[in-house]
Parts: sequence; C-alpha cells; structure tokens
Amino acid sequence: MKKKIITISREFGSGGRKVGMEVAKELGIAYYDSKLVAKIAKETGFDKDFIAESSEFAPEKRGYFFNLSQAGMSGTGTLSLYDQIYICQYNLIKELADKSPCVIVGRCADYILRERTDCLHFFIHADMKDRIHRITHNYGLADQHPKKLLHEMDEKRQTYYRNYTLREWADRENYDAMLNSATLGVEGCVDIITSLFRKMNKEA
Repeated sequence: MKKKIITISREFGSGGRKVGMEVAKELGIAYYDSKLVAKIAKETGFDKDFIAESSEFAPEKRGYFFNLSQAGMSGTGTLSLYDQIYICQYNLIKELADKSPCVIVGRCADYILRERTDCLHFFIHADMKDRIHRITHNYGLADQHPKKLLHEMDEKRQTYYRNYTLREWADRENYDAMLNSATLGVEGCVDIITSLFRKMNKEA
C-alpha cells in the first residue's frame, strides 16, 4: 500500500515541528500545522491564538473522556469550546488527508487517521538536556524555568491526547517509529522519514 500521509507527534522542545516542515519541503507535499489553525479559525470564528493553544494542550484534567460518537458531529452548541474545536479539527484533518499527500503535525492526527492504511505515524522525542537547550536558544524562552515548563507542556499535551483518544500519548504502539532528535538531529530524523516514505512508495 502506497503511503500518502505522514503524521508527526512530538515532545515539546524536541524539534518535531521543524522535522515536519523539512519533511514536507523535501517530499514536495503539503504541510499542516499553523495552516490547520487558520482553517479552524475560519470555520469556527474563534481567535487563532486560542485555537493554537487549545487544539493541542488540555487546560486541565477532566473527569471524563470525550466521545465523538456521542457528540454527534453536529449540534455542538452544548459542547465546550475545546470540544467544538476538536470536532472541527477532526473533520478538517480527515478532509485534508483525502485531498492530497501531506504532513500533519500534532493535533491527534495519528489517532484521527488510525484506520487509514496509507499513513506513516512518527513520534519525535529527545532527552531533557537537548530540549532545554532548544527552548532556551531557539524558542526565546531563556527567562523561563525550562525544566518546569517542559514538564508542564508535556503533561498538558498528554492530558489532551488521553481525553480525546482514550490512548496514551508517547505509547510506542501508536506509532510506526519513534525517533530521538537528540541523537539523530533534525536532519537525521528528516532523512529517516523521507527515505522510508519513498522506499515504501517505490515498493508498493
């Protein structure tokens, strides 16, 4: 089966977003991250900054799991703003995957597209030292408490993923490969993903 879609999940500060951008550029296919936020904003009327934050990070642990079938995909007025954004995000990711080959970063794309056989799912991680270096030197967060920030962001991302998928974030069973950007580097991760994508399409 030829591969069409690449999803990339990542630890905060691992460089996963950069990996996704470079993979899309190298393969000449569409890239969705901030573009997805813009599309959700257009459809919902919500602020882009609010969507960017709420479409990946849970504000708090909830006492229930979101059930898409119970939500009904319509009549979202009774749902929280976060759930409304997730439903819009869910529909858009499905639509974009049907449209053309692409790379989608974050936003539970690996789960949303789990039943498709034309996807490759990756998780990018790195050790704490490397992630601290990246967020303090590349992200402009030198004045923050980096280790504390990384723990908080990872916990929010993990909670969000669990709420909407009933699965554990960073569980190896959810991905085709987990890559350590601290040892492989961003370029190494890009090389592995693009090479695998091309090899599988050539052999299909």
